[in-house]
Amino acid sequence: MIEVRNLRKTYNIDGQILKAVDEVSFSVKKGEMVSIIGHSGSGKTTLLSLIGGLTRPDSGQVLIDRENIWSMTDDVLSEFRNRKMNFIYQFSSLIPTLTSLENILLPTAFGKEYGADTEKHARELLEIVGLNEKINSFPSHLSGGQQRRIAIARAFVNRPAIVLADEPTGDLDEETESEVLELFSRINRDEQTTFIMVTHNKDIASKAQKRFSMSNGVLSEIS
Repeated sequence: MIEVRNLRKTYNIDGQILKAVDEVSFSVKKGEMVSIIGHSGSGKTTLLSLIGGLTRPDSGQVLIDRENIWSMTDDVLSEFRNRKMNFIYQFSSLIPTLTSLENILLPTAFGKEYGADTEKHARELLEIVGLNEKINSFPSHLSGGQQRRIAIARAFVNRPAIVLADEPTGDLDEETESEVLELFSRINRDEQTTFIMVTHNKDIASKAQKRFSMSNGVLSEIS
């Protein structure tokens, strides 16, 4: 479903060339859960943003369902991204003027289909993440962990084929983290949703079917 070919991204910092992603190649089958583990600054987040069409590579290709996303125009890529994938970022990034329900529904505002079923699904997701009573609350009235759970629910509202998760359980206590990982496993199993999950937590990484480590921009598979 996803094929990454010789992906490369560098940054010029004070005259020094930093290889954030250094000739990375790997593939992911439909329905696989993949984890990428590594220290801060190893290139994990940059790699995720390249795969998700948010950061343009210096060279290389990202093929999703055999389409090279970096050969698309910006408008086509935006539509493709909205239709195919969703993101869980390191930070919750909720819109402060929107309620919990409205924040979850936000990705659907850019799609072509929205109806009663969509809102019903959003309400179900709120219940799954244990925040049904916070449906009309604004982010300022939620704890950091609650905001994180809203962001996680938002990632699944448009039933994406691919979820790209960057430290998805940050700010969560141990019990909630376990519940969220169980949610990921259930959606991965029942919906055949493909996951690429970046983390520094080895216990979380071990839940994946395919595991990689990243260091200094270089990706290596863990057997």
